[in-house]
Amino acid sequence: MTMPSPPPRRWSGLLFALALVALVGASFASLPLHLSALFSLDAAASVAEFLAGFAPPELGTAFLAKTALATAETLSMSALGTLLAVLAGLLLAIPAAGRFGPVARGAVRALLNVLRSIPELVWASVLLIAAGLGPFPGTLALAAHTAGVLGRLFADALENAPALPEQSLRTNGASPLAAFFYATLPQTLPQMLSYALYRWENNIRAAAVLGVVGAGGLGQMLKYHLSLFQMPKAATVILAMLLLVALVDAASFGLRRLLTR
Repeated sequence: MTMPSPPPRRWSGLLFALALVALVGASFASLPLHLSALFSLDAAASVAEFLAGFAPPELGTAFLAKTALATAETLSMSALGTLLAVLAGLLLAIPAAGRFGPVARGAVRALLNVLRSIPELVWASVLLIAAGLGPFPGTLALAAHTAGVLGRLFADALENAPALPEQSLRTNGASPLAAFFYATLPQTLPQMLSYALYRWENNIRAAAVLGVVGAGGLGQMLKYHLSLFQMPKAATVILAMLLLVALVDAASFGLRRLLTR
């Protein structure tokens, strides 16, 4: 019994891997990486002295209450910004998935590229000029950037969904809207929820960073106390950030497990 001939070898994967290795090598060669200075004894002593200033953290009742309020503000910014992004991303994903023709698909995908290409800090800087300091422009900045990311992910999920269930409903007389909501959307909904929860985790960290430019929350507190070299208070804010991220990661993991069973 003769064995079938092997499939033709495709060199595109090997060429891509070689190009990636060449890019990494060129990056190391072109960047001025001072690894010897990083791992020197002077650098270790400076880092140890800097970290020693954070201990012990500030645990006064008044400051802990202020930190808890800023933590709630950061959590609210991330949750509301993610919710607005999910709604906007879902609305933009439908035309971006080609539901209204190739022209609408190209135009909406270009809009999504613009939204997600601009970082949250840039969105926040622009919106701070329009809306002033506080959590409101930070929330809008998170929503704008995340809408671009989720819109692209949702559109790809809709495009990659099996078309047979929707076609079967259409053949049996269902309207296009009903076929979409009863066939395609239920198939992609668990994946979309997983994307949304993951972006919420990212937005917790982003909301803390946005506070550095005046968008409120823990980031604004951290910038203020670091600028005054109040290291124990800054340590308390950093611990609050770590605790908040850990709690949201745990809640997001539990929700994903519950929704994807």
